Amino acid sequence: MQGWARELGFSQIGVAGVDLSSAEPGLMQWLAQGFHGDMQYMQAHGLKRARPAELVPGTVSVITARMDYLPQATLGRALEEEDRTGAGPERGGWQAVEFARLERPGEGIVSVYARGRDYHKVLRARLQKLADRIAAAVGPFGHRVFTDSAPVLEAELARRSGQGWRGKHTLVLNREAGSMFFLGEIYVDLPLAPSGLVTAHCGSCQACIDVCPTQAIVAPQRVDARRCISYLTIEHAGAIPEALRPLVGNRVYGCDDCQLACPWNKFAQASTVPDFDERPALSGRPLAEWFAWDEDTFLRRTEGGPIRRIGHERWLRNVAVALGNALRATGDPALRAALAARAGDPSALVREHVAWALAQEPLRAAGSIE
Repeated sequence: MQGWARELGFSQIGVAGVDLSSAEPGLMQWLAQGFHGDMQYMQAHGLKRARPAELVPGTVSVITARMDYLPQATLGRALEEEDRTGAGPERGGWQAVEFARLERPGEGIVSVYARGRDYHKVLRARLQKLADRIAAAVGPFGHRVFTDSAPVLEAELARRSGQGWRGKHTLVLNREAGSMFFLGEIYVDLPLAPSGLVTAHCGSCQACIDVCPTQAIVAPQRVDARRCISYLTIEHAGAIPEALRPLVGNRVYGCDDCQLACPWNKFAQASTVPDFDERPALSGRPLAEWFAWDEDTFLRRTEGGPIRRIGHERWLRNVAVALGNALRATGDPALRAALAARAGDPSALVREHVAWALAQEPLRAAGSIE
């Protein structure tokens, strides 16, 4: 089965049992604290996430799969930088290259995973092909494929199936691949032997906690989504809280900081799946360019990708915040002009964020005289 999985682009597969009862108290406490924010579906599904046999009756095992997504170009830029500086080969160099984007406030940042095709579509289709191969070998069997598409405790199932351990940022970490991979599952009615567990290797490191711009990681393995930039720019539909807007920086869709700071991600593997190659329009582009996109352009540039699901209005909301932060950092009149062009936008949500952005005062240079 591992061979079939690799032929389909998966890095590893494993098997977990369906008794997740020990994970239920933590899930209920997280929900009770309101850390899920506006993600009401998390509350609605409740404990069904921890009970695979209730979600899909007849399920007795879960096959889990992971697929690396780091774009070839992302790793390639790091190697080019190493050649230019003569620093020598350093597999973790891609993290420094990505961190450097934060130092260019006029450049927009889209999370690494979202620069290519929507992973839901890619993984779901390939998981189904894997299920078809299994069926051809053992005969018809009951199954259902998931990729972040239903109430499934993906990270917990991945941990229990030997894909890795839960990092302090809650993501699954693998010694050979860091955390730069997608997860998917096949719920099956076949009694399969569970994979062995992997020992945790975070130790005393808390780089992910320390680096979080909004301190959303409130404790090891505990994230308050309401403060998380990924949640705010993707899942949250309303206004971004004003106190958090300056902390968003130039991140427009998602945030990778906790992964960039993780030492294990120096081992992240470049994807072998062309679908995850980054689109030029979504990497290294000026914020003003993105803010000028009309809805048709937005839909065209994001076709088949995960960004499209937030819609044009939220895209503009996010870019407006980033432009306001860039204006404060640089005082560039071109940024002010870009914002002013949408001061009368039809959307009240966009207008509110544009007004906030235009009100940002440029930082005074160090040592300047009043």
